[in-house]
Amino acid sequence: MPETQGRLCLGQKVPVQRHGGCVEEHWMFILFFTRLLLLTTMPRKRKLLAQLSALQNTTSIPQICAVEQLNTTPGADPSPKSSKYFVIEKQKSTQLQEDFFNQPCVSLAKSFLGQILVRKLPDGRELWGRIVETEAYLGGEDEASHSKGGKQTQRNAAMFMKPGTLYVYQIYGIYFCMNVSSQGEGAAVLLRSLEPLQGLDAMRELRGASRKAPTRLLKDWQLCNGPSKLCQAFGIDKAFDQRDLTQDVAIWMMPGQDLPEEQDVVATTRIGIGNRGEWAQKPLRFYLRGNRFVSVVDKKMEREMAARGHSPGS
Repeated sequence: MPETQGRLCLGQKVPVQRHGGCVEEHWMFILFFTRLLLLTTMPRKRKLLAQLSALQNTTSIPQICAVEQLNTTPGADPSPKSSKYFVIEKQKSTQLQEDFFNQPCVSLAKSFLGQILVRKLPDGRELWGRIVETEAYLGGEDEASHSKGGKQTQRNAAMFMKPGTLYVYQIYGIYFCMNVSSQGEGAAVLLRSLEPLQGLDAMRELRGASRKAPTRLLKDWQLCNGPSKLCQAFGIDKAFDQRDLTQDVAIWMMPGQDLPEEQDVVATTRIGIGNRGEWAQKPLRFYLRGNRFVSVVDKKMEREMAARGHSPGS
């Protein structure tokens, strides 16, 4: 039987030739609702297209980040949805760059005081510490330096790299010390002590994993008051040797907000180099006067400063 010809109307039964017979089809409500759905969704589609077009015409990284964060569920951690490029750009805009590190060793050792060292752990937690004590090692002429006489080895190679390069070495076979290269051949600054600012619980965990008696809870001032202690607290080992503080995403420095005045800085002798002749007596260790997070306080020098009228914060 030939198929029915003519215009189809809503509610009309449509006979269809199929295998030599007619099968009565359902009413054409499916067609009706399909057309209705298309008509009602077109305005929404046009709106979405307009939004996409607007996004394509913008180059603002913060806006892109905001759009991505809209896709997160309420109460969820937005960080996995945030643009990694925005995070990197934000970090670069706040961290200290090469022009800061590119200064003479003594000047850099003093300039470090009050700056913030940041360490990002593999689990995403950030540790912050304010630098309160440093030591300057001047390179080839310095009898206490690992680069004395201009000697360059595989171990101390970082001391000869561009300013801002980490030099991490091991002592006693188990502990580590962290230095930062400065201007000058083979010159570097030892980071001796930090004032913990953020992530203190994580610091205690890291310190406890390296201590003989981890059951005793460390006080805040005990976490980073020494070069090896701060390396433990910040999870620093030989793997950080030769890293660039201006580029690394696991460790960097940020400018501090409360930088010390000259009268707040004590200049005294370095620690543990008593057999280095005249170099053992040079005032190449610098620390913030009155700060309880310093590893070793020179009370004699502080009394002399007070006698000269140099009181902290004056």
